[in-house]
Amino acid sequence: MGKLSTTLWLILLMLPQHLLANSRFNMREGVTDISNNVYQLHMTIFIICCVIGVIVFAAMFWALLRHRKSKGAIPAQFHESTKVEILWTAIPFVILIAMAVPATKTLIAMEDASKADLTIKITGSQWKWHYEYMGEDVAFYSILSTPQEQITNQADKTSTYLLEVDKPLVLPINKKVRFLMTSDDVIHSWWVPDFAVKKDANPGFINETWTKINEEGIYRGQCAELCGKDHGFMPVVVEAKSEQDFADWLADAKQAKQKAAAADAALLDQTLPKEELMTLGEQVYMASCAACHQPTGMGLPGVFPALKGNPVVLGDIKDHIDVVLHGRPGTAMQAFAKQLSIKQLAAVITYKRNAWGNDTGDVIQPSQIQAELDATSEAK
Repeated sequence: MGKLSTTLWLILLMLPQHLLANSRFNMREGVTDISNNVYQLHMTIFIICCVIGVIVFAAMFWALLRHRKSKGAIPAQFHESTKVEILWTAIPFVILIAMAVPATKTLIAMEDASKADLTIKITGSQWKWHYEYMGEDVAFYSILSTPQEQITNQADKTSTYLLEVDKPLVLPINKKVRFLMTSDDVIHSWWVPDFAVKKDANPGFINETWTKINEEGIYRGQCAELCGKDHGFMPVVVEAKSEQDFADWLADAKQAKQKAAAADAALLDQTLPKEELMTLGEQVYMASCAACHQPTGMGLPGVFPALKGNPVVLGDIKDHIDVVLHGRPGTAMQAFAKQLSIKQLAAVITYKRNAWGNDTGDVIQPSQIQAELDATSEAK
């Protein structure tokens, strides 16, 4: 009977871990050694807490029932007990040490980003992520790609609603990847639960963390710091590839960058028609500007200025180009010089100067954008 009771007790102890292992209410096991260690620590401590709770409440209810007044129980008259004092001090101390040792080992491992195979700089920018593969000459912005129709409840939401981007961060499996975290504006936090990685991106500072992914797949997360109006529209998507597939992707990314540079160079001698620029400009505006300034160009009073009738938009072209390229320090107006191509920049500025009744008739060419970029580079 004693062995049977022990077996049943052990089964009951293991039930919470078994039942909650794949529950959406529980922490994920993840796809890294660190995330698995964190999960195991979480479940171990959870079980310890459950056992302590069962013992304490069982003893309390047993005492209440066994020594109740209706059974004629007479309270014992005693005060201090050295043995009891030692026991209820020593037992919790031993339990805490037993929990602290593996937890400390895991925490130390989480902070050790040395000997990395790849370093990626992650910059938070309202409300997108910028990824730069250090030493590889590859960098890009990752922007929410959930259709506006889903956000405004005009279309059915998918299972990846607000968790999809135009360009995911691509990483190799079985390689140690170091992340350098910073921010262009406010505090963000890069969080991917399956990696057990959550690190703040602070403006003016660089934080460090790392991961080593064991399985190929697509893993999703979000900005975990309240970073402004569109905080909920700043997802993280990571695509983990095999080492060879990652090498192929990196080579393709470098080649695509070279082709884009050649295409930009070819545009410098061209005069693009207004219709083409307006069509492209509307697309760029809806993707990059409409969240703040609204599709109607009316902005949000007191927060984001209207572009319809705006003196900058209707004023000197060079001033307008400068604001779009370099942003406005101290405001939510970002610098788009590195986010968009010279054709996209020329198109969106042309669109702003001719949409919503602005009708300046101005047509901005890629060569004008490049001239401003060259002037800025020389000034530095």
